[in-house]
Amino acid sequence: MSLPDHPIPILSIIGKSGSGKTTLLEKLIAELKRRGYRVATVKHHSHPGFEMDQPGKDTWRHAQAGSDHVIIAAPDKIASIRRLARPLTLDEIAAEIREVDIILTEGFKRGGKPALEVARRENGLDLVGAPPQLVAVATDAPLETRLLPEVPQFSLDDAPGIVDWIERTFLNPQSLESR
Repeated sequence: MSLPDHPIPILSIIGKSGSGKTTLLEKLIAELKRRGYRVATVKHHSHPGFEMDQPGKDTWRHAQAGSDHVIIAAPDKIASIRRLARPLTLDEIAAEIREVDIILTEGFKRGGKPALEVARRENGLDLVGAPPQLVAVATDAPLETRLLPEVPQFSLDDAPGIVDWIERTFLNPQSLESR
């Protein structure tokens, strides 16, 4: 089943395990909410089965940060806890999300959507993404710009700067005014 591009912008936060994707996502959600945006999050879970809304778990953390719509997706289930015969694509998952200004995903390295990669020195600075899907990097150590001349780099601690970039790149400045 082929779906058209989703009308709500989608940005995937990708990176190696332990790189700080969830922590950065919490900061981005909080900053977007502070600016008045409605946010949905989709957590990619690569193994069958998951627990949701358990204190300390990623989906619980997304909700605590202020996400208006939290979804966790695995190859065999989605947050509404309906059984699936096959894994859903990110477009199929996003097609069910309404009344938000942006969808942020955690994971979905192969989701085909623009991605901001989280890279930490301690995990190695070799990236899992590449242009054209890779559109920005948040890091604790500057990467060689000659390798990624068109890809902006941000500090892991610069949630306001990253959200400024998200607004310029993905959000219609009139989206808040039109509500």
